[in-house]
Amino acid sequence: MALKFKDYYETLGVPRTATPDEIKQAFRKLARIHHPDVAKNKTAGEAKFKDINEAYEVLGDPEKRSRYDELGANWQDPSGGMSGERGFRPGAGGRGRPDADFEFGGTGFSDFFESFFGSGRAGRGPFGGQGGPAADYGGEFSQAGRDVEADIMVTLEEALKGSKRKVTLRRPGSDGEDDRVDTYQVRIPAGVYEGQRIRLAGQGSHGFGGGQAGDLYLRVRLARHPDFNVSGPDLYFDLDLAPWEAVLGVKVKIPALDGATTLRVPPQTAAGSQLRMRGLGLPRLDGSRGDLYAVIRIQVPQTASAEERVLWEKLAGVSTFRARGTP
Repeated sequence: MALKFKDYYETLGVPRTATPDEIKQAFRKLARIHHPDVAKNKTAGEAKFKDINEAYEVLGDPEKRSRYDELGANWQDPSGGMSGERGFRPGAGGRGRPDADFEFGGTGFSDFFESFFGSGRAGRGPFGGQGGPAADYGGEFSQAGRDVEADIMVTLEEALKGSKRKVTLRRPGSDGEDDRVDTYQVRIPAGVYEGQRIRLAGQGSHGFGGGQAGDLYLRVRLARHPDFNVSGPDLYFDLDLAPWEAVLGVKVKIPALDGATTLRVPPQTAAGSQLRMRGLGLPRLDGSRGDLYAVIRIQVPQTASAEERVLWEKLAGVSTFRARGTP
C-alpha cells in the first residue's frame, strides 16, 4: 500500500522557514487546544493531538527536520525525486524501515513516520537479518519468524496511570491471499519510559518448517507535552515571573499531571532557579514518583507607561543593587 506524504509544516501551521522557537510555540498553542484532557470532542482531539505530536517530533528535532526537508514532497517521484537517488524509498534499504509491508493502526504514528523516522527495525529477525536462525534437519528447512517493531506514542498521563490501547497490524498475504489484519489489546503499564519496548510474544511473522514465530515489539515514545519537558521520571515546567514577583516572592498555580498545584516562590528567586515539588513527576521503577521542577524565567515588560517609567527610575535611584558589581 502506497504511503501518503505528511506535510508537517502544514500540520503545525508554520512556514518552512519557521525558526525552532516558532515551531515550538506553534506546537504548544495547538497542543493546548487539542489535548485529549481539554478538547471538547475527545476522539477528534486525541487524533489531532497525535498528528501535532508527530509533526513536532520531526520538526522539533534538528536532525529529523533536516532529513525531512531533504526528503521533500517528491519523495516517491521516480523521475528524479529523492526516492531513487538518495535511498529514501521505504523498504529500499535506505532510511526507511526494512519491511514496509506491515502497517500499524492505533500506535499514534503514521506509516509515513514509521517508514522514515521510526525505530527502523520492523520486519527484522532476532539476529539482525531478515529472519531467525535456519537449520536443515533431515532435509527439512526450519526458520524462525521475523520480529516486527514499531513506535507507539504514549502520553504522559498514560505513563502515569497506565492504559489499554487497541493496536492493529496489517500483514501482507502470500501466494495471492488477502492481507490479514490482527487486532491486539495492548496494556501500557504505569511507569513506562522513553525507549521501553512492550513485547507481544509470538505475534511477529510466522516461522517456516516448524520454526517459532517472531515477536511484536512496540517501542514507547513519550508524547510531547505543551507544558512539561521530561528527563527520566522528572518533569520540568517553565515558570515565567515578573521582576517584582522574583524579588518579593509570590504564590502561583502551575499545572501538574494530577491537577493544578500551588507553588510558593520565595523572595529573591533568581532566573534559572529550579524549585522542586516532590512526587509530582512520573513513576520510577521502584514505584515511587519523580519530581516536578519549576524553572524560573524572569520576563521584562516590553513597554512602560509614563507612570511606570517614573517608578522604575525611582527604584533605580534608591536601589543599592548592582547587576555588574561595583561601578
